[in-house]
Amino acid sequence: RYNGSLPNGDRGRRKSRFALYKRPKANGVKPSTVHVACSPQAAKAISNKDQHSISYTLSRVQMVVVEYTHDSNTDMFQIGRSTESPIDFVVTDTVAGSHSNTDTQSVQSTISRFACRIKCQRTPPYTARIYAAGFDSSKNIFLGEKAAKWRTFDGQMDGLTTNGVLVMHPRNGFSQDSKPGVWREISVCGNVFTLRETRSAQQRGKMVETECHELVDGSLIDLCGATLLWRTSEGLARTPTLKHLEALRQEINAARPQCPVGFNTLAFPSMHRKDTPDEKQPWVYLQCGHVHGYHNWGNHREEREGREGRCRECPMCRTKGPYVPLWLGCEAGFYVDAAPPTHAFNPCGHVCSEKTAAYWSQIPLPHGTHTFHAACPFCAHQLSGEQGYVRLIFQGPLD
Repeated sequence: RYNGSLPNGDRGRRKSRFALYKRPKANGVKPSTVHVACSPQAAKAISNKDQHSISYTLSRVQMVVVEYTHDSNTDMFQIGRSTESPIDFVVTDTVAGSHSNTDTQSVQSTISRFACRIKCQRTPPYTARIYAAGFDSSKNIFLGEKAAKWRTFDGQMDGLTTNGVLVMHPRNGFSQDSKPGVWREISVCGNVFTLRETRSAQQRGKMVETECHELVDGSLIDLCGATLLWRTSEGLARTPTLKHLEALRQEINAARPQCPVGFNTLAFPSMHRKDTPDEKQPWVYLQCGHVHGYHNWGNHREEREGREGRCRECPMCRTKGPYVPLWLGCEAGFYVDAAPPTHAFNPCGHVCSEKTAAYWSQIPLPHGTHTFHAACPFCAHQLSGEQGYVRLIFQGPLD
């Protein structure tokens, strides 16, 4: 949920987007032997650094340990907040509108250190499946006494992590016809459940046997503090490239839109500049969509003290509302089509195509422990206004 890169830049395993490639050697694992109680075999499975295992603590005296063995058909990728080596992709909490990592670090993180793992088939169709929890440096996953856990009908164990891993698959794929799906929770063994009453409630939801944990193009993965969008290589082949977005930016600027008050020509800044407005920057009145340059017209005295985002009156139609700079949405993976950027999210001013704005404005994203709201995909700001976005009305040159 960043506009093309992290606030302090993409580095190593900490990036705004991650690409999964087939590993030189398979590293997937699959469940094998189940040990019950405090048997010597169970203790050995936990202490063996070369043996993957999941431990389910049932009480102070009883534990079930499931050993996992090598699976030569799958590659495993792990996601979490930890910077330990088993984590392939390090994620931090997304704070709406943050411009630097210091903005995000002051917040107490709700993302698990070992949040989830994705297993990909090494042969076509390269199916990707998601599971809650990741293995730590000792190749163990521990579900403590307080974690929701249970024995399944076939004698296996399963459980949920503290804040859970939620997944939503869009209907009609990730395209201009996409519609939001239903949020579900994924268990440690990859089973699908309805949501708990609150994010970390002890009681699990109902199992949804008709749905599975396979990721599809456009699946959203929520880790309670960060939401990830899963794109497939086939889906990305139909998505606009950064080159295409740059061509659209130049096309808008070539039309020489003007400020109806100052008559100066407006221009969207280069995609690398995403935080400080320059003098040609287009601004918009979010209530009506009229695009201007920055000016003080209609800026009532009480609004002048550095509060330009508050209520301002549009000189064109006298509508009062927020007045904000416009920024192009630079993360191509969030676009559902390649149409021109004609609409802006309210209240942040990120600009994208109409279908993209319409799609994201319908998506209820998890927020905190039990609320959902629509947010801008480029900065995670909660959307406001009736629709959550506005059509931009540019004034052409007068000559």
